[in-house]
Amino acid sequence: MKKMIFGIALTLAAFVTFGQLKVENKASVQLIRNATVVFKYGGKEFLIDPMLAKKGAYPGFPGTANAHLRNPMVELPVAVENLLNPDALIVTHMHADHWDEVAIQVLPKDKIVFAQNDADAAAIKQQGFKKIEVMTADTRFGNIKLQKTHAQHGSDEAYADTQMGKLLGHASGIFFTHAGQKSVYFAGDAIWNNDFELQLKKLNPDVVVLNTGDAQVDGFGAIIMGEEDVYKVHHILPKATIIAIHMEAINHCMLTRKALADYVKEKGIADKVIIPADGQKIIL
Repeated sequence: MKKMIFGIALTLAAFVTFGQLKVENKASVQLIRNATVVFKYGGKEFLIDPMLAKKGAYPGFPGTANAHLRNPMVELPVAVENLLNPDALIVTHMHADHWDEVAIQVLPKDKIVFAQNDADAAAIKQQGFKKIEVMTADTRFGNIKLQKTHAQHGSDEAYADTQMGKLLGHASGIFFTHAGQKSVYFAGDAIWNNDFELQLKKLNPDVVVLNTGDAQVDGFGAIIMGEEDVYKVHHILPKATIIAIHMEAINHCMLTRKALADYVKEKGIADKVIIPADGQKIIL
């Protein structure tokens, strides 16, 4: 009898432990704020585009909508201390709402940092980080593949303007794949164009994380996606889950969560679009 009870106890313990492992190994996207995301995937944790300053730490971006407002416009939903121990950092580009002074100061300098190109890698090295890797079309981190993708951070007209083109600079997205898990595409600070559409069709991701704040620059229009682009993604990938971020935190982002929620409901795709609150974790 004692042996039977002991065996049952061991079986239950093994079942509980296995269940915990299954939960822990599930991929998840946790929106922190703006484009800052904790992404758990393939047993690793990535901190993507960390902007970690307190509310109102920086002036608004000059030459953009609502430039009189200070950034970030909302507080972090979690303590900074909870974000300091990822397996790796990813910086899609070096605009201050994706890689800010506080992140540079407080993040451990021995963390692996994935950068989009040699120029960004050199700048991050100058900031004191010791392990920088430039992403390519076939970057590996353990058993995870990170594929860098191009993101055009504004219209052709904006890039044709020498000063504006320099300010916008280069941006990137990342396509994650791992055996047994959904493929996830972080599109980055991008606008919709033919190249993006072709890229989306080629990658065919299960999950698309879109920066959808409709950020507006005076005289040049949107430099990231908006509500109509969410619908375009769904039209091309009707089975994909879309996670909409980069809203309500930076002065020039004009699209609100409520407006996007109303739009996707009107279009009949609300079941395919997740609009997370700051701090919300989505299990994939």
